[in-house]
Amino acid sequence: MTNTEMSPPYSHQHIFLGAAHDDNARRTLWVLMLTALMMFAEIAAGFFTGSMALLADGFHMATHAGVLAIAALAYRFAKRHAAHLGYSFGTGKVGDLAGFASALLLGVVAIGIALESLLRIISPSVVAFDQAIYVAGFGLLVNLVSAWMLSGSVPGHAHGHEQHAHEHAGVHHHGHDNNFRSAYVHILADAFISILAIVALLAGRYLGWTWLDPVMGLVGAAVIAKWAYALLKDTARVLLDATDAVMARDIRLKIAAFDGVQLTDLHVWKLGPQARAAIVSVIAPSRAMQRQLHDSLSTVGDLAHLTLAFHCSAEHDAESLPL
Repeated sequence: MTNTEMSPPYSHQHIFLGAAHDDNARRTLWVLMLTALMMFAEIAAGFFTGSMALLADGFHMATHAGVLAIAALAYRFAKRHAAHLGYSFGTGKVGDLAGFASALLLGVVAIGIALESLLRIISPSVVAFDQAIYVAGFGLLVNLVSAWMLSGSVPGHAHGHEQHAHEHAGVHHHGHDNNFRSAYVHILADAFISILAIVALLAGRYLGWTWLDPVMGLVGAAVIAKWAYALLKDTARVLLDATDAVMARDIRLKIAAFDGVQLTDLHVWKLGPQARAAIVSVIAPSRAMQRQLHDSLSTVGDLAHLTLAFHCSAEHDAESLPL
């Protein structure tokens, strides 16, 4: 058998950024600026008032500002180098790389909160309830505003049954932007911790339940660790080119509709938030079926890059058709 390279009619660009790339980048940048402003205000107020609570929360906000900065830079890099020939399949997965890094940082934050909570259970410390409630309440307000700014493009909203089906198949929804998701998860995590802190602080202030503060810390750490693991798992799958089980099934069904066509090899993986690639190798009874099969597979979901290796059982020839 021989392999024939297809010519210019099949040439194309490899730009696989998500449809909401620019909008998500803009929202992330706005939230970054809001978070940074809050961070500097709390640190400055902490120095001037001598409040350790304000200083601690200010430096805690710095970790979230760092995550948002990573997300913003990832969007900029992906857009700037989208058409660079040095990237075989474009920069669509830069966001997943940033999301993976953010998930690791979120895991570190969870571990830090858990350790600090355990230390406070073992060796309780005096809590300035009034001041701490003020800091937690202000932080929660900022996080709620940030979440609202991001919520318009949050992956998973309004995907309903389709998203549920993909999750049960072991893959996330085709429209997921893991870079944006990582920024949103960090904001939600911070808001969640603020809510738990406010509940614990109010209980300590008015009921004398000082033990509830570190216990809430452990609960928050467990939930954040779970979120971090889910994000880490999803982004790792993308970075390792894990098979998209749903699209692989759809391709197999398409091929099964052609009599006499035998699938010999199949690779399906993610190129970007809304783009998949597939390499399909088949044996067919005649070359006349080649274009029909290629056109049929091209209609599968968000398949943006298709290479069909076509081997004829009746003729000693083979061709690869990229889309």
